[in-house]
Parts: sequence; structure tokens; C-alpha cells
Amino acid sequence: MKRFLLLIYASAAMSADFGAALVFPKRTENQVFRDRVKANWLPDGKTFWYRLQIAPEKAEYILINATTGIRKAAPSLKELGLPEKEAVNTSAMQIELRRTRHTGESSGFKFINKLDEDVNLFWINEAGEHQRYGSIKAESEREQHSFEGHVWLITSHTGEYLAIVEAEAMVKTLIIDGKGLTKAKEQLKKPKQAGKSPDGLFSVTSQADAVSKREVTLVDASPKRGLQPKTVVIDYIKPGDPLPKPQLVIAQADGKKIRVPRDLYENPFNTEGRIDVTWSQDSREFYFDYNQRGHQLYRILATNAKTGEVRVVVEETSKTFIDYTKKTWRHWLHSRDELIWMSERDGWCHLWLYDIKTGKPKQQITKGIWPVREVLKVDEEKREIWFFASGLRTVEDPYHLHLCRVNFDGSSFIQLTSGDGNHHVEFSPKNDFFIDTWSRADHPPVIELRRSSDGSLVCELEKADASALLNVGWTMPERFVAKGRDGKTDIHGVIIKPSTFDAAKKYPIVEDIYAGPHGAFAPKDFDRQLRMHQIAELGFIVVKLDGMGTNHRSKAFHDVCWKNLKDAGFSDRKLWIKEAAKKRPWMDLNRVGIYGGSAGGQNAMRALLDHHDFYKVAVADCGCHDNRMDKIWWNEQWMGWPVDESYVKSSNKEDAYKLQGHLLLIVGELDTNVDPASTMQVVAALQKAGKSFDFMPIASTGHGAAETPYGSKLRMEFLVRHLRP
Repeated sequence: MKRFLLLIYASAAMSADFGAALVFPKRTENQVFRDRVKANWLPDGKTFWYRLQIAPEKAEYILINATTGIRKAAPSLKELGLPEKEAVNTSAMQIELRRTRHTGESSGFKFINKLDEDVNLFWINEAGEHQRYGSIKAESEREQHSFEGHVWLITSHTGEYLAIVEAEAMVKTLIIDGKGLTKAKEQLKKPKQAGKSPDGLFSVTSQADAVSKREVTLVDASPKRGLQPKTVVIDYIKPGDPLPKPQLVIAQADGKKIRVPRDLYENPFNTEGRIDVTWSQDSREFYFDYNQRGHQLYRILATNAKTGEVRVVVEETSKTFIDYTKKTWRHWLHSRDELIWMSERDGWCHLWLYDIKTGKPKQQITKGIWPVREVLKVDEEKREIWFFASGLRTVEDPYHLHLCRVNFDGSSFIQLTSGDGNHHVEFSPKNDFFIDTWSRADHPPVIELRRSSDGSLVCELEKADASALLNVGWTMPERFVAKGRDGKTDIHGVIIKPSTFDAAKKYPIVEDIYAGPHGAFAPKDFDRQLRMHQIAELGFIVVKLDGMGTNHRSKAFHDVCWKNLKDAGFSDRKLWIKEAAKKRPWMDLNRVGIYGGSAGGQNAMRALLDHHDFYKVAVADCGCHDNRMDKIWWNEQWMGWPVDESYVKSSNKEDAYKLQGHLLLIVGELDTNVDPASTMQVVAALQKAGKSFDFMPIASTGHGAAETPYGSKLRMEFLVRHLRP
């Protein structure tokens, strides 16, 4: 009888936890104030105003004199001496909240987030309830399955409404770019770059023999209209597939055509079959990129327009890989026959000044044991570069972005931001001031007005108020640092506790993993981190960190992933969690779970294949479980070409027989990002090996199926069942 009562008590407690987790997004929505400034500059370029939300339904208007820092506040623009019409479309609360009223044909969205912060995605159902579908990462894309008539809400990471969109019969591509009331607009395809020279005497075309393109067929087994299944066929090139080899042809004014010799660009990584060119101002030559398949050789080539002779302007080589998607930025200075180029040749991502004529570097512009992260602008007149860098201070998180400026010759380097946090900036119209917003995972935003000349502070504009968020049970993440596998390198991450945290209790640990080498993923900005907090509300300690093999540190740190995606930084992750638990006795190292989606799905399953001594439970959503099955551009970037044994060694399908622990596989039936057959082949391998596991395909759903209401609930139930028995 006593045990029966204990079971009833435990069941009631878990039910309460589920309730708290499910209402957590709504409970914490719109609870952070004074956290953002969108400047509206007046014509003088020295004065601006902004609307400031100071309570859930209360705002005021602020007028700032940028020269003096004098601040005036009033409940309306009129009282600031400004016309009220200026305020149109500035309020997030003016967005018309609609709800889903009908369900039509299967459809969806492709969201392109051009903001430098994550945004959250919610479906507004027929009852007007907001059902969370995860986040759209900063500067990334996401496909979302939907149905015609379904209404979606996009919010900022602190809960501010950004956009309301309704699915139409055709799939829509929307850009989230921070412009206008909805902050979203349809993406227009750019016309192909013309190959005509400035003087009109030459033109360049690229020709390529057709190669067969792989197609993937998806089955919508339960269409909303009609009984019979429907098929969707998409082009989907996979690692090792044949690629076109473009041939450049120069057409001269007299009709003569010259085939440009392919000796220096014979095996390109090129899925489109065409090459875009950039012309010199005098039409003497044109330039084009050659990214050799395998990503270990990258060239910028110059071609003489009269003779077709090809020469090398820049050449990068690597024994591992060149990060061509993030670190091949360049800026042409044609008037001086110079080129600014980004390279990791000295072990860190830096900028170099090249002589175009000689094809030799004139100057390494930036230097140090820190990486350039993004170039914002190049001032050719002053010969200055404005850029973001990280890792500049040894006492600070090495991922924090700081605004910097440097001359073309490498002199007068200056760090223009100072707060201990991750920085985002917005310049005034004349670029003489900038608004600096900085925060950390454990520090709400601070917003400052600074002078562009030297970064000096004009005034503090706002300090975000997160007290209401804390009062409704949201817990501040704890940042933690521990040494990695080499005993030297710092590994950074966060620890999140439930709102009912009791230091006298023992809590299972759940890791949110995404070890994609294209980025780094532990939070650096202040954010509600809804998914992790929802999991924590179930009675877990949730952790997220970046092990070796991820991006934005040294080249050596990044290279760990090469031909080795199964590594996923697990050697660093286990050490980090164990070190955190040494002084946190409430972290139960005997009950550790893990979950992730896409590359994170591959990682989560790998935890139970190679590291089941530590991880006991895993939820793997839409995983690219075998890199031979996934899209070409992402997988060949890290695993190389040709497809070799390294692909086999990193395959979850090939190693399925090694499974130990509790595994839940989730996949969207209509996933166009990662071929869902990748998950089905893992299922087949597990069945052949006689392994016990759970599997849930989610009907009529695309990539990120675990972020649907059903998938999310399933993930929570699975973690609770096996980590809180």
C-alpha cells in the first residue's frame, strides 16, 4: 500500500512538471523590458528617438541628443515635439494577432533569419494558443511544414512579437530582416551575374555537360485532402554524386571565341554548372573562384580577356579542409589593384592585403591568437576595415563578439566595445555614432551609445529589466568553463536549473547537443532559451556546450571534426559535465541523457553507440545518421571527397549493433533537409541487430519534427520515463 501511494505521489509530481513545462513559453512571454532600442534618426544625424517598452502594456518614447547624451522621456512623441505619424508601425503590440481558422493543402515556409539573434517560432492554433515549434537560429535557414491557412508567430528571443504570417497554397520563402512591421518579406531571386566586361568588348559564359541529378521521393501518406498518399520529388545531391565541370568561354568583339584552359580549375565543387566572374575596371582581365572538390584547395584565378591565359591571384591549401562557407570573404580594391582576403593560414581566421597583379600578399592586416568573425564595412577612402572579432581578452568568453577597426596596413587596431558580453551594433546614418547592445547568457542586455571615432561612451541608453521574468520562475543560466581533452583548452557552456530547484535533491542531467562544425551553439546572448528551460521544468539539469570540432576558435580546434563527425566533441563534453558535478552534488552523473536534432540527432544517437558508459538515454530527431545519405555541400565540407572509409566509420547505421541504453528516433515524413531514409536505414540496422528502441515518424511533417507539439511532448515523456523512473 505504501509503494502504491508513493507511485501515485510520483505520478502527480510528474504530471505537475509536465504542466509547468507545457505552459512555460506562455508564462514567460513578454516579461523582459527595456531590452531593445530601435533608433529612428532625425535628419540632423545627431538626434534620434526610440520606443521603449517598460511594462507588458506600457511604453514610453525617448529622445536622445547623440552629441551631449541628454535624454528626454515622454509618454508620446507629441510631448517630445515630434509628429505622432512617426510612431506608425513601431510597436510590436500593433501586430494583429490572428489564429488559424481553416486547414487547406499541405504547404509550408522556408524562413531565412538575417538577424544576428535567434528568433522563436509558434503555431497559433484554432483556439488562439501559441504552440512552440523551436527557434530559427541567427543567420540561418529553416524549413517548416504547414498547411494552407495556418497562422504562425515569430518572436524575438525575449518574447517580443516580430511577425505574423499565414501559410498559402504554395510554399513561401520569407526573410526575417528587421525591416517593417512584420519583419518578414518574400525573398526575390537575384538575376544571374552577367559575364560582360565593363567596356562591352568581351563576354564570358560557362558551359558544362549535363550530369544526372539524384532525386529523393517523399511520401505524404496522410494528405489533408484526399485519401490516397501523395508523392513529392525533390532534387537532392549527395556526397560522391557526379558534379558538372564548367568550361569558361570568352567571346571577343570580333566574334572570336576562346576556351579558357581548365588546368587550374579542372575539378570544381560546383553544383550549378556555371561560374560567376568579376571584371577588372579596365576590362583587361576577369576573376573567378575555384573551390576544388574535397575543399583542400581554394583559388581566386585571373584570366586575360584577350588570350585566355589563367594565373593564380590567391591560393589556399589545407591538409584538412578550407571553411569555404564562412571564411572565404573578400573585398576587391580594383582602383589600386588590391584585394582584401580572409584566411586561416596562420591557424586563426585573419585578414590579408593582396597585390592582384603579382598574386602575392602585401600585408597581413590582422594578427593574433583570436579570429576575425565578420567584416562589417570597408572604408576605401580612409583605408579602414570595421569588423567583429572574438577571443580578444583572455579573461572573457572567447566567443564574445567585439567591434574593432584596423587600417589596411595593420596599424591603429582598436577594440571599440568594452562590456563583458556578446556585442551587436547599429551605426548612425553618418557612421559617427553606434548603438552597442551587449549581453550574456547570464546577463540581460545593456544598450549604450558610443562614438565611432574611438568607441568612447556617450551615454548608457538602457539596462534591460528581467525581474518579471525571474519572478515567474525563469532561472538564470549558469556559465561554466572546464578543460577539454588536452588538459589545456577551455570548453565553454551553460547549466540550466528548473524553477523548483532544490540544492538538497539529486537531478538527472540532460544535454542539449548540436555539434555541427559550421558554428558554435552554446548561448552567448541573453535569451529565454525556451526549449532547454522546458526540459529543465521536468526536473532535469540541462546543459549545453561546444566541444572541439565546432567553429569560431582556432583552426586546430575546428580540425578535430575532419573526417570524424562521430567525435562530436564527446571527450570534452564528458569531462566538462563531470567537472561541473564535482562542486554541484545535485547533478546526478548516474542519470545522464541527451537530445538533439539534425546534426544533433546524429550526435545524440552516437552518444549511445560509443559513450553508453556515460549517456543512458537519447532522443535523436531527424538525424543525418549516415553522411553518405545527407546533402552534399554540408557533408563533403567536413568529411571530404572522394567518399571513403571515414564516412563508414562515422555512420550510425554501420554502428547500430553497438547500441546500449534507451533510444528514441523521431523523423518527419516530409523532411526535405535531411533525407528521412537516413533514419529509416538506422531503424532497419537496429532491427537486424535485434536491438530494442523506440521510433516515431511524424506524419505530414518536415525537418525538426521533434519541435512539433506532438514531437516535443514525446521527447519530454521519453526523457522522464527513463531518467526519472
